[in-house]
Formats: sequence, structure tokens, C-alpha cells
Amino acid sequence: MNTETAISLGAYFLLMLAIGAYAYRKSTGNVSEFMLGGRQLHPAVVALSAGASDMSGWMLMGLPGAVYLSGLNAAWIAVGLLIGAWLNYRLVALRLRVYTEVADDAITIPDYLEKRFEDRSRKLRVISSLVIVIFFTLYTSAGLVAGGKLFEASFGYDYRFGLVLTAGVVIAYTLFGGFLAVSLTDFVQGCIMFAALVLVPVAAIVAMDGWQPTRLAVEALDPDFLGWLSGISTLGILSALAWGLGYFGQPHIIVRFMAIRSIDDLPTARRIGMSWMLVTVVGAVMVGIAGLAYVSANAIRIDDPETIFILLSQTLFSPLVAGFLLAAILAAIMSTISSQLLVSSSSLTEDFYKTFLRKAASQRELVLVGRISTLVVAIVALGLSLDRSSNILSLVGNAWAGFGAAFGPVILLSLHWRGLTRDGALAGIGVGAVTVLLWLYAPFTIAGQAPSAFLYEIIPGFAASSIAAIGVSLWRRNVPKSVSDRFIAMDAALQGPAGSTPLPAKT
Repeated sequence: MNTETAISLGAYFLLMLAIGAYAYRKSTGNVSEFMLGGRQLHPAVVALSAGASDMSGWMLMGLPGAVYLSGLNAAWIAVGLLIGAWLNYRLVALRLRVYTEVADDAITIPDYLEKRFEDRSRKLRVISSLVIVIFFTLYTSAGLVAGGKLFEASFGYDYRFGLVLTAGVVIAYTLFGGFLAVSLTDFVQGCIMFAALVLVPVAAIVAMDGWQPTRLAVEALDPDFLGWLSGISTLGILSALAWGLGYFGQPHIIVRFMAIRSIDDLPTARRIGMSWMLVTVVGAVMVGIAGLAYVSANAIRIDDPETIFILLSQTLFSPLVAGFLLAAILAAIMSTISSQLLVSSSSLTEDFYKTFLRKAASQRELVLVGRISTLVVAIVALGLSLDRSSNILSLVGNAWAGFGAAFGPVILLSLHWRGLTRDGALAGIGVGAVTVLLWLYAPFTIAGQAPSAFLYEIIPGFAASSIAAIGVSLWRRNVPKSVSDRFIAMDAALQGPAGSTPLPAKT
């Protein structure tokens, strides 16, 4: 590795650890502080941490590579995600922030679902917690694999060295700093990703002497390259847009809304978050377009299209700046890993340890258990990621659909419909998850194609979950008066004076 590049990456790692140390010093030993930052996050931190933890390496490697290979028709996924993120702010953020506080200060999604429906059987908590821990452990292992391969491909280091280095830094700041450290590092990482996705495509277009030569270069290779509708069917567009449905059920994203300091800050967070997302998504698409033009014009061979961002960074910039740009990829990977570690840790601590093992546990004990849980999940994920030939990545590639179908309809209905019952929520989670798995692995075809190749699995999963949740709720119609009253209290809190969130007495 070039010395200047090593300096940039070293400075990035030290900054992440310094933020973790700062968050540790700010910690009060309170479990709400460790899991939700005491619900005092600034709107800019909420917005950028939600965006950074959402996008992961997909933003800097997956999307540019897809556009490089297929053209502008690959950007329909980005359009779907933009729409979904905006709807998430409009439909989920405000109500979830208020409802989780009204519902006896719920600090995890399983905790919220149990308290929202007063589920004394604990079925909602256990089932949703198991889904979260299992899928996020796999998700985390995939992120670690990406970190290991980045060090191997970019710097020639051993895969396992990159794996351990990435894991070590993420574990350190997540373990000690908790939610505040994760959110602050995500904010910084979001800023790095923003700068990188502006600098790289602009530099590539400048190197091509402007947009017009860039456009002509890609059209010379494929006249339909810049066509939104070329080479893609209506079902293909629908499947791509449906990625946006996944937002409503992603625990590591919607938990940010629970942590913002005031509901009055949410419009600011939405404007910052959507502006950040629009610029970075457009930048990622332009990396693919400008990258193809630059590689073609300079007769450069590239074996893996998903490394086009890395190639442009190392070719167009000095080693010092290239190190900063490569840190952006690490930032994207690590921001998602840390968020997933924390959500898994929160679930193990609140939804298993406190609920079933130590109901009278002190706040300091719960924080300690949270840190131990973070370490355990990270070690398991690290062990899984040591096997590069594992099929874990294929499973994780479908986790977005699994979370979106299982939790998305239930979260939306729980926030907007007083008539949703506990049994309806259980049915929605179960049917959504099972439908996605059947769509992925059932031995049948549609029009000669595997179901997931014919239509993205989140569409049937989301639809089946919604029908099950609504149907069972209408069939049973057994909403307790206290649950109904709490929903009314949440609605009343939303109608309160600006800056106030009147809360009922806790029961």
C-alpha cells in the first residue's frame, strides 16, 4: 500500500475510534442512552446516519457496477429507494417517534410491538427478535466479507487481515460508544460518502473533456445505454421500484426515527436526508456512466465492474486523495455493520435477557450485557465470514425483502390503524416472511423463470403480509380498550402544540 494512502486510511480509522471514545465518555450507563442515544439526536445526525447505514457498499460498488454493465435502466432501483425513503419519513418517522415513547418508552422494534399490542404471551417479541438477530448476523457477516475483499483487491493484503481489521474497528466503537457512537460515526461516514460521490464522477467527466464527449463515448458502445426503458420490461421496472417497500420494515433504519430529540426536528431531518440521498444516488449512477466512458477511451481492462469506483479513485487522484476515497467505501460498509450489530445487541439485551432472564436487572447491568451481546454477534458474524465460499451472501441478498415483507406492513398498520390486533400482527410477520422464502426457494417456475427472476419477492411478500394482517384483525376484532386508548393518546400527542409531546401516564 502506498504510504500516502495508508495515512488517509489510518486517519479514518483513528477518527472512528476517537468518536467511539467520545461517545463512551458521554455515556451515563443508562440502557436507553446506550440503545437510543437518550432520544437526543440532532436531525442532521439522524438523517445522515439513517442514509449511511442504509446504503452500505451497494452505493459505491453495487449501483455503479450495475449501471456500468446494463446502462441507465439499472437506475430504477435507485428511483424506488428514493421514493421509499421519502415515504418512510412521511408515514413512519413522526408516528413511530411518538408511539414508542407513549408505549412505555419502547426502545427496540420487538419491544414496541409487544407494548403496542399489550402482548403478554411474548410471542410478538420473541418471533420478531429471532428474525432480527438471525438475519442481521448474516447481514453483518456479508459486510465483513466486503471489507476483507476490499483490502485484498485494493491493497493486496490477505483477505483475513482485512476482515479482522474492519471487524476490529467497528466492534471497538460500537462496543463502547453504543448508539451515540454508531450514529456519530455514521454521520461522518455519510459526509465522506457524499464528498466521494461528487468528486469521482466529476473528475471522470472532466478527464473526458466534459459531459458531451462522455455521452458520445458510451453511446458509441451502446446506443441505448442512456435509455431508461431500453432492455427492461414493465415487470422489471415494477420489481426495481418495489425496493422502496423495504424501508418500512428495516429495523436499523427506522430505529433512527425513535432517537431524534424532538418531533419538530423531523421535517429538517427529512430535508437533509433526502437531499443527501438524491445527490449520492445520482453520483453513484454517474460513476457507472462516466466510468464506462473513461475505461473505453483509455483502453483499460476491468475484470469486475463493481470495482469501477476503486479504479477511478486510484487512477484519477493522488494516493492521499485516493486513500480518502477508498475510505468512503469502508465508511459505507462499516456504517451498516455497526448499525446491524447494535440492533442485534439491543434485541438480545432488551428482548431476551431483560425479558426472560433478569427482569430486575439494573441499567448498568443491561449496558454491560448490551456490550457483551455486541461482541458475541460480531464474533459469530466474523466466524461465518471466514468462509468466502459460503452461500451466506445469497441469503443476505434477500434479507432486505425478508425484513420489508415481514415487518413493513405491520409497522405501517400499527401506526395508522387502530383496528390492527396482536393476532393480525403475528399473522402479518409470519406470512410475509414465509412468502418471501417460498418465492425464493419453492420448486416451481412462472413463465419458465424462477419466481424471484420473474418478480422481486418483496412484492408478493408485502401483499400477502398486508392481507394476512388486515384479514385476521377484521376476523377476530379483539382490540383491548387499553390498546385502543393508547392509540388515541398517540394521535392526540401528534395534534398537540408545536414542540410538545403530551404523554399519558405510564402503566
